[in-house]
Amino acid sequence: MDLRSELLKSIWYAFTALDLERSGKVSKSQLKVLSHNLCTVLCIPHDPVALEEHFRDDDDGPVSSQGYMPYLNKYILDKVVHGSFNKEDVDELCWTLTAKKNYKPNRSSNTVLPEQDAFRLWCLFNFLSEDKYPLVMVPDEVEYLLKKICSAMSSELNCVELEDFFSQDSVQQKGITAWLFLDMMDTGKISRGLDRAAISMAVEEVYREMVGDVLKEGYLWKKGQLRRNWKERWFTLRPSNLSYYTGEDRKECQGKITLDGNCCVEVLPDRDGRRCMFCLKTFSKTYEMSASDTKQRQEWTTAIQTAIRLHVEGKKSLHKDLKLKRREQREQREKRRQAKEEELQRLRALQEERKRKLAELELLREAQKEAQSLLEQDEDRRRQQHEQLQQALEVQLREAEKARVSMQAEMALKEEEAERQRKRIHELEEMQKRLEEALQQEIKARLDEEAFRYAQAGLLAEEEEKMKALMNLQEEQEEYILKTQREKQELKQEMEAKSRALEEAQRQLEEVRANRHRVDQDVVAAQRKLRQASTNVKHWNVQMNRLMRPIGPGEKRPLLGGSLSSFQIPTQRDPGLRLRPISSAEDGDKECKENVDGRAGGDLERRNSHTSNGNMDMPEMHGS
Repeated sequence: MDLRSELLKSIWYAFTALDLERSGKVSKSQLKVLSHNLCTVLCIPHDPVALEEHFRDDDDGPVSSQGYMPYLNKYILDKVVHGSFNKEDVDELCWTLTAKKNYKPNRSSNTVLPEQDAFRLWCLFNFLSEDKYPLVMVPDEVEYLLKKICSAMSSELNCVELEDFFSQDSVQQKGITAWLFLDMMDTGKISRGLDRAAISMAVEEVYREMVGDVLKEGYLWKKGQLRRNWKERWFTLRPSNLSYYTGEDRKECQGKITLDGNCCVEVLPDRDGRRCMFCLKTFSKTYEMSASDTKQRQEWTTAIQTAIRLHVEGKKSLHKDLKLKRREQREQREKRRQAKEEELQRLRALQEERKRKLAELELLREAQKEAQSLLEQDEDRRRQQHEQLQQALEVQLREAEKARVSMQAEMALKEEEAERQRKRIHELEEMQKRLEEALQQEIKARLDEEAFRYAQAGLLAEEEEKMKALMNLQEEQEEYILKTQREKQELKQEMEAKSRALEEAQRQLEEVRANRHRVDQDVVAAQRKLRQASTNVKHWNVQMNRLMRPIGPGEKRPLLGGSLSSFQIPTQRDPGLRLRPISSAEDGDKECKENVDGRAGGDLERRNSHTSNGNMDMPEMHGS
C-alpha cells in the first residue's frame, strides 16, 4: 500500500463527513476549505488561481467525489513529497472533520476511550482496512489488532465476546466499519477488567509499531564514539534507521544510524563491567550497546536483523508486508474453500450418478427375477402337460382293464374280439413303458440342463461381481486422478497399483465371459446329445446283445477286472456318452488290449441291459 492510498483513506473520511445529506456530493465552498487545509498539512504551496479556476463561482451546485478526484490528484497528491510532511497531521485533520459527525460516544460511561486513543485506533483501522470503499475491516484483521493490543498489555483476548460480535448478520455481510469498531471498544466488552492507563499505553505502543513503523524501542546502554564512555539512551528502531534519544519522550535526538545492506549485528562477550553486549556494524562505524538482560539483547538483535532484511528487500514497512501476506493467505483460504465446495459438488454429482447406476442395476435384477419366474411358469406348464398325459394313459389303462374284465365274462361269445383287446392292451402297456422311459430321459436331461443353467447363473453372478469391482475400481481411479492434480508425486505409485488392479479385474472379467460362453456351448452340446441319445438306444441294445455270450467253466477272467479298472462306463448323465480312460496303460500289444477292453465293455453293457430291461436272468450271469 503506497502513500497515496494511505492519504486517500483519510481524505475519504473527511469528504464523507462534509456530505451532510449522504448524497455523495459536497458543496464547493466546503471543498475549497478542505483543499486549503490539505495543502497546509501536506506542506504543498497554495495555488489560489488553480483552486478558483477549478471551482468557478458561476456554478454553485455540489461536486461529487468523482468530480473532486481529478483536482485532488493533479493539484495535491501529485505534488506530495515523501518525508516532507508529518502524516499524523493529515490524519488528525481528517479525524477532526469526521469524528464530529460519526463518533459520538457516551461520555458518562467509564469505559469510553480517551480522544487520543480513539484517534489512534481509527488510524490503526485505516491501516488494516481493505483497499475498497466504503472502508471496512475483515474480522480476521480485527482479531489480529485486538490480539496485538492484548499482547502489549500481557493479557488474553476475550474470544467469547469477540465471537458474539462477529456472529452479527451486519458484520458477516458488510464487514466492520471504523465507527462500529470504536463503539465495540467503548463498550468495554473486550477490555473488561483492564486499567484504562494500561489500555492507552498498549494502544500507543501498537500505533507506533504499526502506523509509525517502529519495530522496537526501549532503553539501551551505548558506548560513545569519542569519549568511549557508556550512556543510557532511548532507542527507536525503524526499517530504515536506528535513532537514539536522551529520554523516552523522544524530544532530543542524539543520533541516527542509517541501516542498509552493509550493516550487520554481532553478539559480544561481557567486558568493561558490561553484560549482554552486542554491536551494530555499518560501512564506516561500529556501535557497541548493552541490554538489560539476555532476552532484551536477543530481541534487539533479531529486530535489527529484520530491519536490515526489509531494507535489502526494498520494503519500507514490516506490518504492511505482513498485512499483504495475511491478505494473500485469506485469498488462498477462500480459493481452497471454493475448490473444496466445487469438489463436494462433484462428489455429490458422482454419488447421484452412482445412485442412478444402482437403480439401473436394481431394474436389471428385477428383470432377471421376472425372467426366472417366467421360466418357472414354463416349467410348471410342461410338468402339468406331462401329468395330464400320464393321467390320460392311466385312464386308458383303466378303460382297457374294464374292457378286459368284460371280455373275459363274454369270452365264450366274443373270443376273437377279446384277443384283439388283449393285443391292444399289450401295445398300450409297451407304449406306457416307452413313454415312461422317455419321460425319465427327459427328466434327466432337464436336470442336466438345470445344472448347466445354475452354473451359468453362477458365472453371471460372478461376472456381475467383477463388473461391480470394475466399476468401484474405476470410481476409485477417477477419485485418485482428481487428487493427483494436488498430490501428483505422492500418489503416483498408488495410481499405478490401482491401474494394475483394474487391468487384472478386466482380465478376470474377460475370463468369466469366456467361461460363460463355454458353459453356453456345453448346454447346447448337452441338448444336442440328449436328442442323439434316444436314437442310439436301439443301436446300443443290439451291440450289447451281440457281444453277450456265456462263459465256459474253463475260461479265465482276470483281464476283465483289469479292463474295468482302465475305463468308466458312460451313464445317461454323461453328455459325451464316450469311454474315458482313467490311467495311462503301458505301450504293448495295443490290438490285443482293445479286444479285451471291448469284451469287458460288452459284458458291462450286458449287465446294464439286464438290469434296465428285466429280460435277462441275473442268477445265470453270476453263475457264468
